[in-house]
Amino acid sequence: MGRKPYSHSNLNGLLVVDKPIGWSSMDVIRRIRNATDRCKAGHAGTLDPLATGIVVCCLGKATKLVDSLMIQHKVYETRVDLSAFTQTDDLEGTREEVTVQTLPSPEQITQALKQLTGNIEQIPPAYCAIHINGQRAYKLARKGEIVEIDPRTVTVHSIELSAYQWPFADLKINCGKGTYIRSIARDLGKLLNTGGHCASLRRTAVGDYTLEKAIPGSRLEQPITQDDLIAMPV
Repeated sequence: MGRKPYSHSNLNGLLVVDKPIGWSSMDVIRRIRNATDRCKAGHAGTLDPLATGIVVCCLGKATKLVDSLMIQHKVYETRVDLSAFTQTDDLEGTREEVTVQTLPSPEQITQALKQLTGNIEQIPPAYCAIHINGQRAYKLARKGEIVEIDPRTVTVHSIELSAYQWPFADLKINCGKGTYIRSIARDLGKLLNTGGHCASLRRTAVGDYTLEKAIPGSRLEQPITQDDLIAMPV
């Protein structure tokens, strides 16, 4: 039997989901399709499985808004572990311990973060979904191949050091499309002569869509109706 066609249920609008840890962004979409009798749906920006928080999902006619929503600014809260690097720049990879002779001060971290703010050249993590010669970078990395990705210009509007107790630095980051928070964690460690990887990551906003407008992932275990959706922006 072939794939069940999309439903003609006339659901149109946005659904903001607070993605739990362990789900991919496509896991969210699959659950939405099941909860809406296979309504056409897509998401406006990938969130790593180890990250939690906002995934803006577009249903029905709202799928035409995916590209415009993807360019909206995003806000993240991340805890950076400065005691080690990892292959994946997050907790999924093997730790590469770093011997730190002198612990950085809050002032030194703040100064380093200034170098990672603005229009910056950023090298994405080796374990990412970028295509290299027709293959995803993470698939090549998992095969043990050396992955070389060219730097990309991204915009980081602001980074705030919200808490610090060695080895953890808690950051709040407001950034533009295509910014890798894992790369910021890695590059912060390089600037400080420490390690650096994301110990946790949470997306708290995409444009005007915040956690206050989100439903928990568990809500997708029940049917979704038009009353659950946010109207399409004009």
